[in-house]
Amino acid sequence: MSAAHLHLAVALDGAGWHPAAWRDPAAAPKDLFTAAYWAALVAEAEHGLLDFVTIEDSLGPQTTHLDGPDGRTDQVRGRFDAVLVASRVAPLTRRIGLVPTAVVTHTEPFHLASAVSTLDYVSAGRAGWRVQVSGRRTEAAHFGRRDIPELRPEHIGAAEPPPVFRELFDEAADAVEVVRRLWDSWEDDAEIRDVATGRFIDRDRLHYIDFEGAHFSVRGPSIVPRPPQGQPLVTALAHSRLPYEFAARSADVVYVTPHDAEQARAVVAEVRGLGAETLKIFADLVVFVGEDARNRRARLDELDGAAYTSDAAIFTGTPGELADLLLDWRRAGLDGFRLRPAVLPTDLSAITRGLVPELQRRDAFRRAYRASTLRGHLGLPRPASRYVGSRR
Repeated sequence: MSAAHLHLAVALDGAGWHPAAWRDPAAAPKDLFTAAYWAALVAEAEHGLLDFVTIEDSLGPQTTHLDGPDGRTDQVRGRFDAVLVASRVAPLTRRIGLVPTAVVTHTEPFHLASAVSTLDYVSAGRAGWRVQVSGRRTEAAHFGRRDIPELRPEHIGAAEPPPVFRELFDEAADAVEVVRRLWDSWEDDAEIRDVATGRFIDRDRLHYIDFEGAHFSVRGPSIVPRPPQGQPLVTALAHSRLPYEFAARSADVVYVTPHDAEQARAVVAEVRGLGAETLKIFADLVVFVGEDARNRRARLDELDGAAYTSDAAIFTGTPGELADLLLDWRRAGLDGFRLRPAVLPTDLSAITRGLVPELQRRDAFRRAYRASTLRGHLGLPRPASRYVGSRR
């Protein structure tokens, strides 16, 4: 692959990222809770040769409030478990990476390690994980094991967030470390499967991880053999210093949300300044793509009763205009982009059948998959287990 080629991913969420997307004539709201709907979306993304898809998830229903339900009935509420969706569509695809969201807060890392390892096997080495932290008091109430203060507007992007949020990110970093150690706890050749001698595994190649931290005490080993990629991709969304620090410490890919090229350059410099030399930095963009994009956006805003806003920049225009923007922003040092289709499947198809050919004409995007694993798509090597050479 040319060094000039962009990396592209799409973020899938319900009927699309605009809250009124389900009311668009091209949407399929009756199909949202079917496996076929998600399989078709991922197949379309693979048709466009995209690096990977992410699938949104949370521990509570969607809401317009920072914390707690909003009582609205005119927007999509409810979603499938993202890891299970990814596992369902994995056998129906061949090359595209699958990166479900899984909330680390309130969830045991042992379970997460097993789930993502299994996805890596089911997909033959195409699994990733978007780590998400839950700072919502209402979501903590589902579990009853801890009390989290109410999330307020002034907490978002604050230079010095409340101590509880730093604790949540420290816990998330410990959880990722536990998961990574569990992925390594079986050496690659631990499975012997020798019928003649009756030995299925070499027990000396399974390792206790013996993690002892402020939040977890996990002995290991994993119940799932080492994943095909060795270490499935770990990704995270970050808007400010604290999550940047988490991503630099724990992730392989970070999604950032600059609103112009100058801000993108500043964000890249800040993240790289944290010692994250090998971290892949993707910018998130919500996209309305097509000749009718502006009219579609205006119509959806009218249906929703408000102009759409987002944490990420919002693009509205043609595939050629979007290609111009991506190539301009790339000069800020970005490795790629995670595009959030405003309406599904309309804006996803506009990406795969409009944007991708435009980038290909400019020799800025691949014309075929060159690798079979997600790490391979991003040019990341398969790491050796940290326990190789260690024997009990």
